[in-house]
Amino acid sequence: MTDIARIAIPRPLRQLFDYAIPPNVQVVPGQRLRVPFGRTLTTGIVVEISKASANNELKSIEPALEDWPALPPELLKSLLWAADYYQNPIGETLILGIPPALRRGQPAAADITLLYHPAKEISEDPLPKQAHRQQSLLNWLQQQTQPVPFKAIESAGFSRSLLKGLMDRKLVECSEEENSPLKPALAGADLPDLTPAQAAAFNALLTAEGVFSVSLLYGITGSGKTELYLHYLKTRLSERSQALVMIPEINLTPQTVARFERYFPGRILVWHSGLNDRERLQNWLSIRKGEPCIVIGTRSAALLPFIELDCVVVDEEHDQSYKQADGFRYSARDLVTLRARDHQCPVILGSATPSLESLHNALTGKYRLVRLEQRALGASLPPVRLLDIRSRPLTGGLAPPAMAAIERHLAAGEQVLVFVNRRGFAPVMMCFDCGHTVECPRCDSRLIYHRRDGAFRCHHCDFQQAAVTECPECKSHRFGPVGQGTERTEAVLEEVFPSFPVIRIDRDSTARKGSLETLLSKVRDGDPCILVGTQMLAKGHDFPKVTLVLVINADGALFSVDFRASEQLAQTLVQVSGRAGRSEKPGTVLLQTCHAEHPFLQELLEQDYLEVAQALLSQRQARALPPFTAMAVLRAEGRSMADALTVLDAAKQALNGQSVDVWGPIPALMARRNNHHRAQLTLRSKSRSRLRLAATAVVDRLASSRWPQGVRWHLDIDPIETA
Repeated sequence: MTDIARIAIPRPLRQLFDYAIPPNVQVVPGQRLRVPFGRTLTTGIVVEISKASANNELKSIEPALEDWPALPPELLKSLLWAADYYQNPIGETLILGIPPALRRGQPAAADITLLYHPAKEISEDPLPKQAHRQQSLLNWLQQQTQPVPFKAIESAGFSRSLLKGLMDRKLVECSEEENSPLKPALAGADLPDLTPAQAAAFNALLTAEGVFSVSLLYGITGSGKTELYLHYLKTRLSERSQALVMIPEINLTPQTVARFERYFPGRILVWHSGLNDRERLQNWLSIRKGEPCIVIGTRSAALLPFIELDCVVVDEEHDQSYKQADGFRYSARDLVTLRARDHQCPVILGSATPSLESLHNALTGKYRLVRLEQRALGASLPPVRLLDIRSRPLTGGLAPPAMAAIERHLAAGEQVLVFVNRRGFAPVMMCFDCGHTVECPRCDSRLIYHRRDGAFRCHHCDFQQAAVTECPECKSHRFGPVGQGTERTEAVLEEVFPSFPVIRIDRDSTARKGSLETLLSKVRDGDPCILVGTQMLAKGHDFPKVTLVLVINADGALFSVDFRASEQLAQTLVQVSGRAGRSEKPGTVLLQTCHAEHPFLQELLEQDYLEVAQALLSQRQARALPPFTAMAVLRAEGRSMADALTVLDAAKQALNGQSVDVWGPIPALMARRNNHHRAQLTLRSKSRSRLRLAATAVVDRLASSRWPQGVRWHLDIDPIETA
């Protein structure tokens, strides 16, 4: 009987496909194959081997691309679980475990360096007398203690034609050596001594040595969590171990790599979307071969094929960037925790503002809570003061006391950080005669004015048009910006403080490769300056000279319809406040607000983050919201709202008899985006297994139906955004 390979194909199809395995061909689960699919050949992943198939006329697999599984057993198991849990097509899930080059069917080959050395058996025929340069090259090669690459030969002053002449005469031989980005034999610098508070936290982390455990490291901003990670890895890792250190943003990579490379030289690998295909393949191969390494990566590093994984660190574990927002909507934090369990290794989740999910797990004993509540170097947390801006004259959104504070700190030779959570010049362009505002023709949103580029842009669909100076409706010239963006704040500060550089850091100013590091290097020089930025500046950065943090508008999320808004507001304010006073000089934080008496802002002033978070957990429990219930959101979009609602109505019918709460369907908060009308249906249950059964029923019903052209839908398990 012919063996059958059950293969996952990277298509939006929720099934496996059977292929015949030719006689005398060995195939194993996780292996990468090229198989005929329709009229083309495509790359598939073997999931299992079977003896029987419902199809008696099977196509045969092509010869295997390599004789080892691209997805090792642990990763294959984890991705199969993730495809099921997150209700994602199995082929589209598994293919993400291999780099782009391998998805296209390219060979899994490491870069090769050719090395040259004198032949072991040199011919007795001497070189011609006139071949002086060839003889010189041969003499030089004989003096080398080991084979050398052509680059070294060229540096010594010899040409490729001279080398070829010696090889043609069998006087020089060539060998191949696989390149590796790793050289772990190098010695690193000595680690800095831990403070007493850090040492206590470090000892607490070590108590679970050798087995799977999850520790939630609550370390206030500036407490030195990275030093703890470094000491822990130095103690934990053997010469052949692998470790994963996850960071939430690609812009944090350079400074993180620099710190780790100092203490673990030659052992650091990087993984993020900024790598080219060749770099990804080489790093992926090193990890798949089990080479000892510490991978510093963003969300997709959770899908890497570790062989000797011995420790996982998730820094800023609360960050929303760890949840994929489209396609395969997985939580990297949760997935690496699952993988660490299979590898029987510890996980450290670090944050100054832990997510309510992780804090709940710590308070209920599922995770261990390790506290680090003293800043390193003797620094203290900066005092936070609310600045009521009601009835005050504002200059570009800045109140006079805020301007005076900036002036004082600059005059003292210090740096100032101004936090504005909107990029562009202004979020609204409005006519002050007729009230007309410029709206996106594709979305239910207004266009953002970008003055430097002279453009109106939509930050949702990327539509843009040239900016105009008169009202398109009534032709009035009383047409101008309303509200604050980073560009406007930058322009005002440049005008008021012309003697000091104003450095704007947002997605627009850092779009070009290397631009962020160039901007940050100016800050690290230590000269007085003003940083203006968005959430890119709110986490992970250490600016020792920043002594004043000013938050332009602290009210943004106080009245949001999203139940996570209070948690996210607290995290943002605590994180951005933590950029101040991290060195010997004390810091100050000013929060501009129109609601200084708001109870939640008062709680943030009077209590530490854990107290605020526990109060939010009590509110969530009373309202039966996550983490006390499991939740999923089904979203649909179409060319009309009726099309979107038709999908959700069918899903709701599939839920008849399921023990879950169903809210909706209702239009999304932004009902039209990029000319698609959007609606959603929310599922909730106290039982995660019941929610899974309900989600499976919905997906089976929708995937087996035909919908009008242009209709799309997706199910988001454990959603971060629910509005």
